[in-house]
Amino acid sequence: MSDKQHLYLVDGSAYIFRAYHRLPPLTNPEGTPVGAVYGYTTMLWKLAEDLDKADGPTHLAVVLDKSGKSFRNEIYPEYKANRPPAPEDLVPQFPLIRDATRAFSLPLIEEPDVEADDMIATYARAAQRQGWDVTIVSSDKDLMQLVGEVDGARIDMLDTMKSNRIYIPEVEEKFGVAPELVGDVLALMGDSVDNIPGIFGVGPKTASKLIAEHGNLTAALDSAGEMKTSKLKERLLEHRADAELSRVLVTLKEDCDLPMPLEEFKLDGVPPEPLAAFLETHGFNSLLKRLGAGTGSPERANNLNPAKAERAGAEASPDGNVQDLPEWPAVDRSAYECVQTMERLEHWIERAFAARLVAVDTETSSLDAMQADLVGFSLGLGPNDACYVPLGHFSGAGGSDDMFAEKPQQVDREAAIAVLKPLLESDAVIKVGQNIKYDLNVLARCGIEVAPVHDTMVISFDMDAGRSEDGIGGGHGMDELAARHLGHTCMKFKDVCGTGKKAISFGEVPLDKATQYAAEDADVTWRLYQVLHRRLPLDGATQVYERVDRPLIPVVAGMEREGIKVDRAALSRLSEQFAETTARIEGEIHEEAGEQFTIGSPKQLGEVLFEKMGYKGGKKGKSGQYSTDQSVLERLAIEGATIANKVLEYRQLSKLKSTYTDALQEAINPDTGRVHTSYSLVGAQTGRLSSTDPNLQNIPIRTEIGREIRKAFVPEEGNVLLAADYSQIELRLAAHMADVPELREAFANGEDIHARTAREMYGEVDRDTRAKAKTINFAILYGISRWGLAGRLGIESDEAQELIDTYFKRFPGIQSYIHATLESVRSKGYSETLFGRKTWFPRINSKNQAERQGSERAAINAPIQGTSADIIKRAMARMKPALADAGLGHVRMLLQVHDELVFELPEGDVAAASPVIEKVMAEAAEPAVTLSVPLGVEIGTGESWDAAH
Repeated sequence: MSDKQHLYLVDGSAYIFRAYHRLPPLTNPEGTPVGAVYGYTTMLWKLAEDLDKADGPTHLAVVLDKSGKSFRNEIYPEYKANRPPAPEDLVPQFPLIRDATRAFSLPLIEEPDVEADDMIATYARAAQRQGWDVTIVSSDKDLMQLVGEVDGARIDMLDTMKSNRIYIPEVEEKFGVAPELVGDVLALMGDSVDNIPGIFGVGPKTASKLIAEHGNLTAALDSAGEMKTSKLKERLLEHRADAELSRVLVTLKEDCDLPMPLEEFKLDGVPPEPLAAFLETHGFNSLLKRLGAGTGSPERANNLNPAKAERAGAEASPDGNVQDLPEWPAVDRSAYECVQTMERLEHWIERAFAARLVAVDTETSSLDAMQADLVGFSLGLGPNDACYVPLGHFSGAGGSDDMFAEKPQQVDREAAIAVLKPLLESDAVIKVGQNIKYDLNVLARCGIEVAPVHDTMVISFDMDAGRSEDGIGGGHGMDELAARHLGHTCMKFKDVCGTGKKAISFGEVPLDKATQYAAEDADVTWRLYQVLHRRLPLDGATQVYERVDRPLIPVVAGMEREGIKVDRAALSRLSEQFAETTARIEGEIHEEAGEQFTIGSPKQLGEVLFEKMGYKGGKKGKSGQYSTDQSVLERLAIEGATIANKVLEYRQLSKLKSTYTDALQEAINPDTGRVHTSYSLVGAQTGRLSSTDPNLQNIPIRTEIGREIRKAFVPEEGNVLLAADYSQIELRLAAHMADVPELREAFANGEDIHARTAREMYGEVDRDTRAKAKTINFAILYGISRWGLAGRLGIESDEAQELIDTYFKRFPGIQSYIHATLESVRSKGYSETLFGRKTWFPRINSKNQAERQGSERAAINAPIQGTSADIIKRAMARMKPALADAGLGHVRMLLQVHDELVFELPEGDVAAASPVIEKVMAEAAEPAVTLSVPLGVEIGTGESWDAAH
């Protein structure tokens, strides 16, 4: 090993925020939030392990920010003015993070009125002057200015989150210039997070190009006078002073006073005693076990890694200790009771009343809540304190469910329901379920209106939506939640009922096995509720759960039970028409191809298009097949391939036939004569409801075919359908959230917003410019690229970029919103709606361009689309009480489709119901959120869903 000194400087502030946003909240035994502390500790621990495996440091220190002010605020008072205050539950963790650093017996540097970056820069240069190598543990772009070598002493960086070393080539790849010019690039592009102005409209690529071409910032600014007339020239000339100010702000201070000499950073082993005491104080039991502390006489470690002797196979991981669990016993299925007498059932119900909280789960004969028979139910009151009450079991031996099948002893179904009803309907007892909406519908058909309820699936979604790709969060099903939060593997349904031809119904499962499976569901649900519900306030998710999603659960269940009537004869006629048309198109495709082939086979279609017919641009994927997705076919169609147009039409008609006109007929419930869709409260990452079995949300709205399908949705005789639709709600929310005066004014005055945009963009309004403005309005909110907009408008990409630039110039608030949103998501890992709904984007900083750009587009729109979803959910939850108060309790809310609600009511009640519905929807955001623009609601009625538009 070399005798050369090697200093590691850890950017502790970056560690803190990464830890806070990477891990779900935890609390220590005293109830203090410690999620970030735990994450910080595991990250420091992992750094220790990784460095000990490699040629580790001889010296190391952790550098933290002491205060939020520095000399930069004196130069520019607005510096970092846009930064939000630290999260409420993070503030009390700052001193504990300092304690964690000291527990590792590591030097901690934090100076008042000096930023951590400046202290890092000062120490790095001081060490370099002494001939030491320096590694800065951070990925902060500002610190990349320090990278390089002087007289053999090298400064590099280590991004521990990506396990990447950053040296000159990596800096040049990122910025297009050498490290010493990074500050010049940063000065041009600015930084919205730190509120460094830069030059408006100059992004990273333009900035790096200018600096690379001219050599430095001054030369680049001087060159503006010789440029051809352009927006860039105007911006460089007009905002030169901003760039020069920014250059001062991004320059690292390298001559701060050193509060501790370099020699005191020497690593001399980490004594385990203070670390063990710290871990024990805060209940970090898994780390304490790894340390091997508390076993008598811990030995002093001889290296940076305090757990080297017990390192094998053990690494701190983001989800390795998601929640410190209470001292619960492990799941013991043998402890569950099978309740087979009324006496025992009454005993359990009495205990549930006393407990005030009970986990409930139903076992049924089918997944369709509107047709399933209740086979039994389970109750959970605590760890391993659960029971199963069979009601509809019969012999599992012969697989027969006829009236002569042998039935085990079980409580009479009607008697059980009679004693269960008061418990499940009592306001004094909370009922907890996992996807409890299903159970609400099953039990409602038994005459039980369950309330009040909590749902562990929805709680999980409201805290962890979108986190799965990060190794944290994941799905929200019981099996996934149990594994992640309880470390428990649940019994699988297939383990008790089998699969394939040998599968049996749950009613055939022997009672001992059925009890283990069903009671475990209640036990696990009870445990999950205890773990997850306490996280809600720590995670900042209480508002969205209590004010948006939880009240919606019984409302959505009620809508599913209502269903909607469809005209079977009309659907049958449409199916026949679609079949005839697709057969004709199929013949035309075969004729043009010169052979018959299976159009629905991507492999055969690709070979016909790109090999036999010779169309250019075919690309094969990993499977070896040509891609024939919609974008490929649309490109070929634009290039004149008529066969591509026909394949697109064939696909659309085939999909509409199978998905709607055929499927809707099959979905008609024989008991109600109506179609009952199922809504998922956790199906869309932004919080929108999603519809399945059948999906009623993707029926084309503006095509003639889509209208024909909607005509088949009809009311009962004597009634009409009423459709209430938010008008341009996402644009209205954008005007409010991005603070765009021009759009706010237009909405306040009731103007045609697309006409207003056309006037701002083109200087005139006609049919063509309004249509283009409409496309641009919505495309911008979805983070569309120049190439995407070019494709939609049928123009060149340069022209599309000019339109985007013009749009941002006319509505600068939109661009500021986009920049601020992306910077926030890149920093925090999630976006937030006005009601506090978080959507996580774990791939927002991905090296994979497609992944990163996809996340960026979604992140731009998520706060707007998510707020829109929150608002209509609030409207839905308030609708029934408002109608009842107006004497219109018989008006039925049937469907929610994106920004629209569909009702069924007597025609004579339309005049009375319309203003009530409009008022509820228009005021749904209040009082939690006061919008600066009005929410417009359009209402129509008719003899079909189509006619109501």
